[in-house]
Amino acid sequence: MTGAGVRTRRVRVLRIYCPVGVEVLRRVAAGESPTDLGDPTLAKMLAAVRAHAGLGDFGIYRSVIELAPGWELFTPGNGAAPVLGEPGVPAASPTLVLTVHVAAEIPVEAFARALEAILEAHPWEVPVVELGEAELLVRA
Repeated sequence: MTGAGVRTRRVRVLRIYCPVGVEVLRRVAAGESPTDLGDPTLAKMLAAVRAHAGLGDFGIYRSVIELAPGWELFTPGNGAAPVLGEPGVPAASPTLVLTVHVAAEIPVEAFARALEAILEAHPWEVPVVELGEAELLVRA
């Protein structure tokens, strides 16, 4: 889509559901900057994004991450080895949702390495990481 003063840029959208401590979630929800909250899982996720070129690439801005507080509700099934909770019992995990826009032109191999690093850093038995496509509006 293009028009008077508007054009678009194709990107991949990577949404990472990152478990954090409940105190970290409270601090973020209260407006505290999440850049250095001492949460090891969040630190690993931020490092994984920052270590890979093209993730959060907005030209003159790098490693751009949109962040939102939330909760993951789940019930581990039989045979699960959850990080939090126990099989058969409903549980809730304090979670920060990291949304990262990825340059569509990033080489496939580089993107695969970035995804592997994110999955390796994720502590959940079944990580929740979404991958989609979008178009971002760009000033012409």
